[in-house]
Amino acid sequence: MATRHQVRQSVVSLLYANEMGSEMDEFAEEFLEEKKIRNDQKKFTLELYNGVLQNLDLIDEALNIHLGKWKLGEIGSVERAILRLGAYEIKFTNTDDAIIINEAVMLANELGSDSSTRFINGVLDAISKVK
Repeated sequence: MATRHQVRQSVVSLLYANEMGSEMDEFAEEFLEEKKIRNDQKKFTLELYNGVLQNLDLIDEALNIHLGKWKLGEIGSVERAILRLGAYEIKFTNTDDAIIINEAVMLANELGSDSSTRFINGVLDAISKVK
């Protein structure tokens, strides 16, 4: 059974693939099966993924307010996916903000560039303070 961290890794991968123009219906099913994400964890993964996509305008608006001198389109695709997932969870789920931010920082450490962790931590912390 996949952990919640593995679920979030998968959501970031799906968001990245979606942004890169993949045919998502078939890709998502194959990807989740390959990662052995099934049943309740698959449902949770798809809820997060679809939640981000359904609320993308609101999420991007919140992110752009807190990016400082940056624009969302100027940051890396992986970092953008992590930020979008984190912002979605902060704004639209009941998960504790500290857990969400910690998970996002771990994802940035694993998947992003060297400076990603501090940047993602700062942006999501700012969003959590103004829900």
